[in-house]
Amino acid sequence: MRQRGWTVFMGAVLVVLCSLLVSQAPVPYVVVQPGQTYDTLGLNDADQEIIVIEGADATESTGELRFLTVAVVGVTDKLTLLEAVVGWLVDDKAVVPRDWLYPPDETPDVTQRRNAEDFVNSLSNAEVAALGYLGYLEVAVQDVSETSPNADRLKVGDVITAVDGVPITDADSLLNAIRSKPPGSTLTFSMTRDGEPLTVEVVTMADEDGVPRVGFTPEIRSAAPFTITFNIEGIGGPSAGLMMALGIIDKLVPEDLTGGRIIAGTGTIDQNGEVGPIGGVPQKIIAAVDAGATVFLTPRDNCEEAVRNARPGLLLVQVESLESALDALETLREGGTPALCPGAPRP
Repeated sequence: MRQRGWTVFMGAVLVVLCSLLVSQAPVPYVVVQPGQTYDTLGLNDADQEIIVIEGADATESTGELRFLTVAVVGVTDKLTLLEAVVGWLVDDKAVVPRDWLYPPDETPDVTQRRNAEDFVNSLSNAEVAALGYLGYLEVAVQDVSETSPNADRLKVGDVITAVDGVPITDADSLLNAIRSKPPGSTLTFSMTRDGEPLTVEVVTMADEDGVPRVGFTPEIRSAAPFTITFNIEGIGGPSAGLMMALGIIDKLVPEDLTGGRIIAGTGTIDQNGEVGPIGGVPQKIIAAVDAGATVFLTPRDNCEEAVRNARPGLLLVQVESLESALDALETLREGGTPALCPGAPRP
């Protein structure tokens, strides 16, 4: 009898030890959880303004425009089976294959460096999109091809203001104007050169695909009488673009875009102001609620996921562009309800 009891006891000990060993075994997963949030109208961790306007008076807002981040656990120190199980059981965390975020053919350092570059590019896009909305962009000649039939008519630094009387405000309007007529057509460029207005007639030619072109490289640049700098580091990915663009505009227009609310949001942005989807929506919604937000600006393509993870008191507003986000904020300031994600709870 004693022998049997001893055997059972040792068996139990072995089971416990094996379970402990298995629980500490590394697994090819990472945990995604809510990260820090930043008010683009406020200060960074070093008490510096996140968006700095020099050469113009920045306006004050009574609310906040917050962009959201996620934190990833298990990048350098591999996740254990126990940590993965705990992550699966906790509502505010997601356990995903490590390869989804960190390609197997890259080291974590390379991936993080690429993510940091994406963030820097998102800041650049946010600035261009905001300045375009405010009317502070110009299209200039960056380079003229030596083989261009217009090499003696265009000079580096020329600012193109119109083509055949059509105002030029961005690269798309310039391309559309050039391609509006067949190759070999003559176009009238209204420009400024060294600050002086002039008119130049240029001839289009066909490229290898038969598309009309003039033979120069355009440059979209700021025409604003002020400069914008950003004090934010240590962030990866492009998902702060929309909120940074809104922050720039809020500081430069007399209206308080927030209407006194804490507005959270996410989404990539391109230089034309188009908003794209991002990852980590469930965790970002939790981060928004924790920050006290009552509105979550949601990229249209993320709406379905956002609705599945909706939280009481958080309005899921659907946005497709910078302009639609601004329209939504205006509707909120006027006491109305903007376009919500389909199926989202209504106030």
